[in-house]
Amino acid sequence: MLIQEIVQELQDIPEDKLAELYDLIHYFRLGLSQENTQPLAVSEVEPRTPGLLKGQLGDAFFEPLPEDELQQWE
Repeated sequence: MLIQEIVQELQDIPEDKLAELYDLIHYFRLGLSQENTQPLAVSEVEPRTPGLLKGQLGDAFFEPLPEDELQQWE
């Protein structure tokens, strides 16, 4: 049975890594339960129409982000 194979694999993981593994499993399971309960996103209900952006984009929009800001997104 698959559950027994999973338990065997868990027994071979170092003790100091178990907290990370627990978080992974826990949040994965929570995500599974939310898949069925999330409302549809706007893009799923009504397709977006290109060209509806009001105003204009400045040149700064197209410049690359500084490295410290990029790190915040990772």
